[in-house]
Amino acid sequence: MRIETSLLRPGLRLAVGLSGGADSVALLRALVERRTELGVVIRAAHLHHGLRGEEAETDLEFCRDLAGKLDVCFHEARVDTAAEAKADASTGKAAETIEEAARRLRYAWFRELMAAGEVDAVATAHTLDDQAETVLAKFLRGAWTEGLGGIAPVLEFQEGRVVRPMLGCRRTEVEAYLHGLDQEWREDSTNKQTSFTRNRIRHELLPLLEEWNPRLREHLAQMAELARDEEAWWEAELERLAPQLLLQGKPVRRGGRKQASGLAIDSTRLVALAPALQRRLLRLAAKRLGLRMDFNATDALRALALQGQAGQMLELEGGLRAERTPRELRMEAGAGSAGEAGGAAAVSVVIPGEICAPDYRVRLRIEPTGGEEAKGKACGKTATLRNWRPGDRVRLRYSGGVKKVKEVLERLRVTGNARALWPVLEVEGRIVWMRGVEVEPGPELTLSVTELQDAEMGSG
Repeated sequence: MRIETSLLRPGLRLAVGLSGGADSVALLRALVERRTELGVVIRAAHLHHGLRGEEAETDLEFCRDLAGKLDVCFHEARVDTAAEAKADASTGKAAETIEEAARRLRYAWFRELMAAGEVDAVATAHTLDDQAETVLAKFLRGAWTEGLGGIAPVLEFQEGRVVRPMLGCRRTEVEAYLHGLDQEWREDSTNKQTSFTRNRIRHELLPLLEEWNPRLREHLAQMAELARDEEAWWEAELERLAPQLLLQGKPVRRGGRKQASGLAIDSTRLVALAPALQRRLLRLAAKRLGLRMDFNATDALRALALQGQAGQMLELEGGLRAERTPRELRMEAGAGSAGEAGGAAAVSVVIPGEICAPDYRVRLRIEPTGGEEAKGKACGKTATLRNWRPGDRVRLRYSGGVKKVKEVLERLRVTGNARALWPVLEVEGRIVWMRGVEVEPGPELTLSVTELQDAEMGSG
């Protein structure tokens, strides 16, 4: 079984993150087998996530017993992942998925072990299969190049490092190695539950895609390595160029710049750069302001910088505000957009269905229309009722083109608190209903959206 030993150094006190699954058991066995040769001190670390009841208790006992048999020090801790995943209004913490919370807690504990001086580094048993699944998941979410880099071989923290020595190893190799040792391992029952995105990718999507390309996992892992190398080059290039192109404050008549919040980019210099560099600089500026931008937001900002007129302004979701001056694009982090002022939560339903949203004072019935083929295309899609956002666009029925929601609200003479909380219904990124106007959903999506009256709403 292949292990990347260049990530280790003699004298290292290394804890293996031991879940009890095949991958982590194999990593622990392989490192213990070679600890004298490598000159490393091996330990085992197991975090009980407070999930899966008795099964998790049995996993803990299995890991503790294995560490004892292999004569390695065993570290253990317990957390309440389900409680940690919940939102906390008092601190402003947003809700997380169980997977997200479990990962955050796991790495926080690893860092605690390193900070306490118990170990110098932690090794996790991510394999080539994990890498392929991660890259595919990131791709499906619409990741940038850095996301396609997947799982990095090394994670550097202030307290120490996390290493992944098995990224070149297939899961089939892992199981063959364990069978050769007559070594048992534990199977997590949740790994078969396709309600989790990663499990659906593992059990459904990847096997399907491998019918087209049997070497897909290997190619995805190679793509991740290429993406990481590309990102490393870009980071160095941006570090070199950013001081020349990202400007602090505002220009003054006699030269120089006066101190002010936000960042600016000289539009005349930006236009001369390659599109890839333009996007990178804009995203770097947003990052330095504490914000993140997706592709659409980045290109909206880029269009303002390259084609906008002096005085034109743009407010993006997340609070980024931009203004075009005669020479510059100025950006700053705002306190939140007008469309978020109402604070009402989004509500989703699978078509056909009904949405009852007291915060918006509305109840909608969404049904597919047209022929059987058209209805079949619409059924099963998700419709989301949410507040309007700056940048939203809508095609009105009997109108010649797409209009900004902001302009529609102005034409409706909606102001004040009513304007701050104005609902729209979105399906696959397209607004198909908006209060007060008739919307054209588009030929590819035929829907009937009925706003139910109070008598029809009943007590629900």
